[in-house]
Amino acid sequence: MDIDLPGIKLFKKGKVRNVFDLGDSLLLVASDRISAFDSVMPNGIPDKGAILTQISLFWFEFTRKIVKNHIVESDFNKFPASLKSFKDKLEKRSVIGKKAKLIPIECVVRGYLSGSGWKDYQKSQSICGIKLPAELSESDKLPGPIFTPTTKAESGHDLNITFKEVMDQVGKETAEFIRNKTIEVYQACADYADKKGIIIADTKFEFGFVGSEIILIDEILTPDSSRFWPKDEYKIGRSQPSYDKQYLRDYLESIKWNKEPPAPNLPAEVIEKTREKYFEAYKLITGKSEL
Repeated sequence: MDIDLPGIKLFKKGKVRNVFDLGDSLLLVASDRISAFDSVMPNGIPDKGAILTQISLFWFEFTRKIVKNHIVESDFNKFPASLKSFKDKLEKRSVIGKKAKLIPIECVVRGYLSGSGWKDYQKSQSICGIKLPAELSESDKLPGPIFTPTTKAESGHDLNITFKEVMDQVGKETAEFIRNKTIEVYQACADYADKKGIIIADTKFEFGFVGSEIILIDEILTPDSSRFWPKDEYKIGRSQPSYDKQYLRDYLESIKWNKEPPAPNLPAEVIEKTREKYFEAYKLITGKSEL
């Protein structure tokens, strides 16, 4: 499903979101597109955009006392008149957000040892220059959340960088603010999710400036930007079942796709199972059974 809004200026098209320029604000629309290994799949996942948007909105409200965010309006009924004819394309999957000057750092925070972090640990017993205890296993809980930033690449892979490199790029004050807020938001949300039966292994945030103030932007704590593990199935020393797109990645690995475009068509079973994973996360986090 592509999002086309005739007459509304397209600001940017990402792998999942289309962003439109409303003049003094931006309209962010989450499509049902899904990407893996830096490629967008030819099939969408039904309702995925709405699920991501509603999970993000829950967390933005939950964390707004920790750090301000970009949300201006999320109720379609209160959107400008110029958008009213696009109800079928926008309702529940779009928000109006503040225009912010992007801080070009992916603010990754890890509470558990998994994914690329686990690979780095096996090589050097450290991630992004942070030395970790010896003899940790895959999926181990870390002594405390760690800030493991990456560059924000326009294309290709993001690259791990040290905190010193973040300071060199954005300045000490900004670097310390985004590191501290990243860890604080993660900890508050991980504690909440734990009570709902979800382990948030890691996630990433983006920040931007509105004037001199730094705010949270984009999406937060969705299955696209985080590793969500079922708490009742957690077991140290292996990769974990998850509510995120790991199911899709595992399928793509199983068919030996070379990870070069074009991406393969997805079977109906994989599409449905992926949707189930996303929707289950939505239900557990928000407490709602319908979108």
